[in-house]
Amino acid sequence: MMDRRGVLGLSVPAALGVMTLPAAAERRLRFNIDEPLQKIAQLPGTSSYKFEVGTNGTIFNAAYRSDVPMFVGSAVKTFFLLKFLQDVERGKKSESDLLPVNNKIRSLSSPVFLNLRGEATARSLLEAMITHSDNTATDAILKSVGPNRVRRLIRRMGLKSIRFPGSTRLLFSYLAGAPYGVDKGWRGMKAIMQDKLFGFPRSPDNGRETMKGSADDFVEYYTRALSGEFFKSPATLTEFKRIQATADAISRVVPADTAAYAKGGSIEWLEFNALCLPGQMIVCGTPVTFCVTVNWDGPPDTIPVVSGQLVEAMSEILLEIAKTLAPGQYS
Repeated sequence: MMDRRGVLGLSVPAALGVMTLPAAAERRLRFNIDEPLQKIAQLPGTSSYKFEVGTNGTIFNAAYRSDVPMFVGSAVKTFFLLKFLQDVERGKKSESDLLPVNNKIRSLSSPVFLNLRGEATARSLLEAMITHSDNTATDAILKSVGPNRVRRLIRRMGLKSIRFPGSTRLLFSYLAGAPYGVDKGWRGMKAIMQDKLFGFPRSPDNGRETMKGSADDFVEYYTRALSGEFFKSPATLTEFKRIQATADAISRVVPADTAAYAKGGSIEWLEFNALCLPGQMIVCGTPVTFCVTVNWDGPPDTIPVVSGQLVEAMSEILLEIAKTLAPGQYS
């Protein structure tokens, strides 16, 4: 969550989007999820979702405003993980590499590395980045792989909506009024925590320093990444899945004892709020790939309400899909 004390962890739509289902699949399976889908579409502000059952939605798919880029926060960190593991696979890096952790990269919302100094293994930093959304770990990894190299990878994937800053500190500096491209450093981050800004504050949903993406692009990415398309070695895919399986948001929405891989994001800045959860669960060998995002304006007391509504709706949807795919296994 992000406000001037804590930073970046995790209009009512007029109509629901069109849900499509291949004719053959429709005869096999039907999913009773209209009501929770409607709940997501009617969340405050702007929401979007995409659910695909079966690879590329061959069994079922549902979408609402899924082509609209929205603020997704830390959900973009999955791309930094993927690029680092690609470098490991190609012999350019190792997860045993020691990377510096100090005030040159220290950032806000770093529950693991906030007060630690010295060096840490890349593996520990990758895990902290995904499991705890630690922003100091994120900036260490992003500095190691290079933001522009990650951007080129995303362009080659064809994911046109995905955008992220050169570091979380650059994002926070810009949102707090610093000129574009200026990193106010760790001293500046501490100033933000004390409610001090560098100029007129900006919305996270801006055209320069932001973290954005569409549900379409996140669902396509997870479908391809978790199938192994972006890795040469099965062992690298296994490591990618291992780390992605530790995201703390998974246990909130995915049925118990179900394999799942995800990375959520959120922000609270002034009165702009965002929640996003993209990923995939596997039920009886069938992938269920999803992305739900909501952006809204409101005071802090709206956050637990909207978050609770989103989690409840997603939990209902994923449980109903799992129960339909595996009758008798889920209750």
